[in-house]
Amino acid sequence: MHETGGPEVLRLEEVAVGAPGPGQARLRHVAVGINFADTYFRTGMYPVPLPAGMGVEASGVVEAVGEGVTNVKPGDRVTYTGFVNTLGAYSTERLIPAAPLIRLPEAISCETAAAMTMRGLTSAYLLRRIWPLAAGDTILLHAAAGGVGLIVAQWAKVLGLNVIGTVSSEAKAEVARAHGCDHVILYGREDVAKRVREITGGAGVSVVYDSVGKDTFAGSLDSLKRRGLLVCVGTASGPIPPIDAMQLAIKGSLFVTRPALADYIGDPAEKAALSAEIFGHVAAGRIRIEINQRYRLEDAVQAHRDLEARRTTGSSIFVVKGE
Repeated sequence: MHETGGPEVLRLEEVAVGAPGPGQARLRHVAVGINFADTYFRTGMYPVPLPAGMGVEASGVVEAVGEGVTNVKPGDRVTYTGFVNTLGAYSTERLIPAAPLIRLPEAISCETAAAMTMRGLTSAYLLRRIWPLAAGDTILLHAAAGGVGLIVAQWAKVLGLNVIGTVSSEAKAEVARAHGCDHVILYGREDVAKRVREITGGAGVSVVYDSVGKDTFAGSLDSLKRRGLLVCVGTASGPIPPIDAMQLAIKGSLFVTRPALADYIGDPAEKAALSAEIFGHVAAGRIRIEINQRYRLEDAVQAHRDLEARRTTGSSIFVVKGE
């Protein structure tokens, strides 16, 4: 993209890739992840110097490595996700810092990896690092039929949690139920906080995972039990409003956090532990990764339109080249 704006600013261009420099690897992509966060770069919500590439997640095969690279070698199947340091994933081949690369287990295909690396690691830190959840706890999960939502819902059931999900349609409600949601609320037709209180016998939930933002913030707070936690993990409907600290006390000594994936995978040991946990669940079949939309790179404009119109469920990827 040479300017920020709507999906139409995305262009497909031919560029020379070159040889990897010190600390770099050259990758041949097999599949590329499509994330809602990509639209934040495109619109300028996440500012980057222009012109810029698009996308922060992909998987493929290492073609060559530069001086000093020891964590991967040519021929390795790898995946990655990140932020500005991995921008440029919408590509057939690229140079990238080698440090973010994660070697793939044999049981995980490149398409599956591209569909789950960011979503899987996000789900991992949400469920395994932020709050001491215990079997029997109840959580509220917004956008339960989305890519992160489907992974969180399945993983929550592995942990013995009760899951209340919110979705926008009956079709998405069926998807959410099939992936572990015990109760599903259609947020456009029902009062979410009221339904949560009914489902929980008036108690509320221990944790709310809110990836929607502005439209759901107030209802999320009102869905929490005393001393519960609101995890603001996305802003699909816009930024959350300013937080009135006194309201947190009035509503039950509530907690609010706005975490970022980068702060949970910045330590290599923690990143390795979270990766091993999510890959282990997927390889064992305890968590299914649903790739419900596949696009070509040249269809990036349509992919972004579908994403922003909420026409997608599960994960979306670009299929670049067979393994």
